[in-house]
Amino acid sequence: MSTPRTPPPLAGGAQGPQELGPLLAVALDALREGAAARGGPLPAGGPDAVTGRVHAAAHPVLPEHGTGPDDALRTLVHAVAEGAADPADPLCAAHLHCPPLAVAAAADLAASALNPSMDSWDQAPAAAALEALVTRAIAAEIHPEGDALVTTGGTEANQLALLLAREAATGHGPVRGPVQLLVGDNAHHSLARAAWLLGLPEPVAVPAPAGTLDPAALDEALTELGGPPRRFLVAATAGTTDAGLIDPLEEIADLCAVHGARLHVDAAYGGGLLFSDTRKALLRGIERADTVTLDLHKLGWQPAAAGLIAVRDPRDLAALTHRADYLNADDDTEAGLPDLLGRSLRTTRRPDILKIAVTLKALGRQGLGALVDQVCDQATEFADLIEAHPGFELYDTPAISTVLFRPTRADDHHIAHVRRTLLAEGTAVLGRADLDGCRWLKATLLNPHTTPDDLAALLKLVELVAPAEPVQAAPPSTAPEGNTPR
Repeated sequence: MSTPRTPPPLAGGAQGPQELGPLLAVALDALREGAAARGGPLPAGGPDAVTGRVHAAAHPVLPEHGTGPDDALRTLVHAVAEGAADPADPLCAAHLHCPPLAVAAAADLAASALNPSMDSWDQAPAAAALEALVTRAIAAEIHPEGDALVTTGGTEANQLALLLAREAATGHGPVRGPVQLLVGDNAHHSLARAAWLLGLPEPVAVPAPAGTLDPAALDEALTELGGPPRRFLVAATAGTTDAGLIDPLEEIADLCAVHGARLHVDAAYGGGLLFSDTRKALLRGIERADTVTLDLHKLGWQPAAAGLIAVRDPRDLAALTHRADYLNADDDTEAGLPDLLGRSLRTTRRPDILKIAVTLKALGRQGLGALVDQVCDQATEFADLIEAHPGFELYDTPAISTVLFRPTRADDHHIAHVRRTLLAEGTAVLGRADLDGCRWLKATLLNPHTTPDDLAALLKLVELVAPAEPVQAAPPSTAPEGNTPR
């Protein structure tokens, strides 16, 4: 008969914090040492080098006998930190991938230690109350009487927007045909994917010749499709992935009212402008949307995931009602236990609301608004730097915090080569976008600690690997035609 072994310590309970302390010290040391070993925004050497280091650290993945918590934490956290693309580095600016605030990460640690499961009240009493309070407060920034659900991000929120539109249509009498989605050519890919997932018709693509949805083309498309009792969902974008552009929301809302169409605004990127007193006017018209996608792991500086979908009419959420006796039995609900199962399509889910709530309380509207203004101002400064440089071309004045630019001596092939060279060297992380028949480098500025010297250094790195002489133009890009760079 084997001797019983003492189980490893737990993160929760009265002893949890005491057990976590030494382990956190090990993990923090490994984070620090891994970042120092990386020495920049990205590990040098490309995929093969990173994979080799990770394999060496993780092997064997499932040993017969464990190495113990200190060794496992030190080895693997170091490997992941050394091989990370670190959005806290000012030269890591490719994607809508923000550096999380320390206070938000600390709150996320507490959520992990407590591990509430947001699918029934008896698993998450306080977290359930906090979620109900905070989601309604966030929704009220758009719709005073609205509500919001927590999602994993824009993709899930956009899927829910289509689902709610479909269910709202069937709840208003007979419908000839399914809900038809209309999106701009600039819309996020997740909208078309959501239509496919829900078995809806392929979306009608509305031209966006200037990078934003064209209201005249939308009017024409809605007119050609015909009026009620067919049901239409128009999806506008507040912050495109490629250039951060904002559709004319007020005009689009006017057209939706005329044609009896439902309006969804994908503000996964631009929604953070609501916190800024100086920039929230860019979202004028968003309050007229039936549903709005928000992502606070973009312009909200939260660890992923921190998405939401806000609804103007909370009654729309009744479509998500679902019963499972072991989670929300009728008699428990009637006795006053809150029903959480209709607050998501997921069952088990983390209390992501805790880090959001802590951040909102810690910084307030003014604090968050100041961060938004800082990164938007950085984008303007970077654009000015590019325009003043004879070796670079600027796509346009930044709408939010995304800047598109290209070396004047490079064709599309060389621009891709410039980006990959910087990635391989581990010196800078830039994105790419194909717009107006040209390929552009993309800098998405989300780090409020970025300095003017950092911006100058980023441009210098691109200059050093760009072609020294003009190159022969490559064949025209197959990207959709639009307006010329401005």
